[in-house]
Amino acid sequence: MWNKALDQALARLFRIGALEVTYPDGTRRRYGEPGADPVRVTIRDETLPRRLLLTPDMALGEAYMNEQLTLDDDDLRGLLLLALTNRRRGHDPGIMRATGRALTPVQRWLSHNWRAGSKRNVQHHYDLSGALYDLFLDEDRQYSCAYFPEPDMSLEAAQEAKKRHIARKLLIEPGDRVLDIGCGWGGMALTLARDFGARVVGVTLSEEQHRIARERVAQAQLSDRIDIRLQDYREVEGPFERIVSVGMFEHVGATHFREYFAKVAELLSPKGVALIHTIGSSSPPRSTSPWIRKYIFPGGYLPSMSEATRAIEFADLTITDVEVWRMHYAHTLRHWHDRFMANVDKARDLYDERFCRMWRYYLTASEVSFIAERLGNFQFQLSHDKTAVPITRDYLYAD
Repeated sequence: MWNKALDQALARLFRIGALEVTYPDGTRRRYGEPGADPVRVTIRDETLPRRLLLTPDMALGEAYMNEQLTLDDDDLRGLLLLALTNRRRGHDPGIMRATGRALTPVQRWLSHNWRAGSKRNVQHHYDLSGALYDLFLDEDRQYSCAYFPEPDMSLEAAQEAKKRHIARKLLIEPGDRVLDIGCGWGGMALTLARDFGARVVGVTLSEEQHRIARERVAQAQLSDRIDIRLQDYREVEGPFERIVSVGMFEHVGATHFREYFAKVAELLSPKGVALIHTIGSSSPPRSTSPWIRKYIFPGGYLPSMSEATRAIEFADLTITDVEVWRMHYAHTLRHWHDRFMANVDKARDLYDERFCRMWRYYLTASEVSFIAERLGNFQFQLSHDKTAVPITRDYLYAD
C-alpha cells in the first residue's frame, strides 16, 4: 500500500530531471524525464515509504542519517537539488504540501524562545566540540555567510570581506562603543577593535564560545577594548553608538521579533547605527524544517522579509539600507561542506558515522536551499535618525 502511494506521489513530483528508486521489495521505478541521467536511490527500510509520505522532511533526513536510504555515488546534493527544483515548480504532491501547511503555526509556536530556553537552544549547537568547527570553518571561526565579491575567493578572504563590508556600513569612528549581539568566537569584535578602534561589548549564550572568545581577546592584548560576556542581549544596558548582530536573529524566534528590535532601539544612541545580518526568506512566512529544528537549531526560525520589516516598524527605527545577498551563503556552505568531507575521518574520531552523516546532510540541504528556494541573507542598516548615514552607497565601495 505505502510503496504504491509513494510511487504515485513521486510520479507527480518529479517532472524535471530524473530519479530512479529501488524499493525494499526489489522493485525499481524511474520518474521524470525519459532521457535524463537519473539520481539513483535505494530504500532499505520497509517503513520509510510511509514516513516519506507523512513527514517527508524529517523522514528523508533521518533515513539518510541512519543509512535507511542510500544513493549511488552518495549523490546527496543531486537528490536534494532535484527534489527542491521540482517542488519549486509546483509539482509537490498534495499530501506532502498539506503536511507542510498544517505544521506552519505549530513551528512558529515551537520557535518561541523563553530566556531559559534560549540558552539551552544555543548550547545544543554552539557548545559542540570546538574541534568540530575547526574542521570546516575558516581560521577566524566565522560561522555565518561569507561575502564573495569575486567568485573564486578563498573562504578566508570572503569571510574577511564580510567583516569589512559590515564595518563600512557601521561607519565606526575610533572610540565608538559597539555592541555585538551573538558575538560567537569573537572574530567580529576583534576586527572592529583592532582595525577600526572600537570599544566592543560582545554577548553570547554559549559557554564554549564565551571561553574561547575571551582567550582570543587576551591573546590579542585587547582586553582593555573588548568585553566578552556570557549574557542574554535582553539584559544589556546601553547606550551604544553602534550595534552589530551577525547570524543571531535566526535564533530569536518569531514571537520575539518585536521584542528584539525594541531592545535594539532602546540600546542604540540617537545618532547611532545598527547592522542586523540574518538569513531570511523572500517568500511569505512559513514553517521551519522539522529536521533542522530537531537535530541542528532548536528554536530556530528564518524570518521572511515582511516579518522582519514589520517588527522594525513597530520599534520606530528607520531602515536606512537593506541589502540582499542571494547566492553568497550557497557558496559559503559549499566551502564548509568540502572542508568537512576532506576532514570527515577526523570528525568520526570526535563523534560517529551517524553524526557525520547528519552534519553532511545539514550542510548539503542548507546549500541546496539557498540555490533552489527564495532564501538569502538580509542586511538591515537601522538608525533612529535617517541622516545618520550618507544618502548614497558610495561610501561602501570607496577605497
